[in-house]
Amino acid sequence: MIFVSIQKMEFENRYGLSSTQKYDCLLFDLDDTLYPLSTGLARECGKNIKDYMVEKLGIPKDLIVELSNLLYKNYGTTMAGLRAIGYDFDYDEYHTFVHGRLPYENIKPDPVLRSILLSLPLRKVIFTNADRVHAAKALKKLGLEDCFEGIICFETLNPTHTNAASENSEIFDIVGHFDRSEPVGSLPKTPIVCKPSESAIEKALEMANIDPNRTLFFEDSVRNVQAGKRVGLHTVLVGSPNKVKGADYALENIHNMKEALPELWESDRKSSDVGYSGKVAVETSVRA
Repeated sequence: MIFVSIQKMEFENRYGLSSTQKYDCLLFDLDDTLYPLSTGLARECGKNIKDYMVEKLGIPKDLIVELSNLLYKNYGTTMAGLRAIGYDFDYDEYHTFVHGRLPYENIKPDPVLRSILLSLPLRKVIFTNADRVHAAKALKKLGLEDCFEGIICFETLNPTHTNAASENSEIFDIVGHFDRSEPVGSLPKTPIVCKPSESAIEKALEMANIDPNRTLFFEDSVRNVQAGKRVGLHTVLVGSPNKVKGADYALENIHNMKEALPELWESDRKSSDVGYSGKVAVETSVRA
């Protein structure tokens, strides 16, 4: 399905929003933002990634923890880091392995969040590094599949990749690189576009016709919040009551939106008029 983009002026006319209103869009991360970390999905996802590195890429077990930590720290996701240092693999296969075995039954319907989202007279869009299948499953489990205009996901920002690595390709030794007292040279770049890359966030905003200056970005990742702030987004750190550098607001729980951000409901529109018909559209390609 194609991402459904609503032009800003069209949205203001359709939903009666004033151009003087501070925000006209809410941009939400998905995992550990719309559902709590306590579901255990993040922990299981991390374990599956490490298993993939051993079983599918043949990386020695004794290197996995240090390597995965370095890749995540320097590239935003382990997947992006693996591609950067020279590993080549099918993206769909990777996502199926990493997400296919997750305990989705731990995600429970959230009627409270659903009510909050449907009462908001603003555009609402998901922006996740995860693939479209995972995003759709998680939203369905939460009972929120019709609460968003669309999803910006992995496939939105990255073309499908199926080519096998060339036999002569070398793997960059990132562990050895950082073992040196003074690392020589720069790290290789990744072909994967994802948060917290500022260019990835800017690309996502452009594709969805989102004005960062009038958008509130909800994220559980501190570095994603800070990257969002650098590109001009207003930011909300979710999962902690304490603000950090780059966060305009902090919510211990996404359910605290109404208490912390009452201005989002400052509109003459009635709650019953807010919502999206049918299921959310998932971006898989962009057509001019």
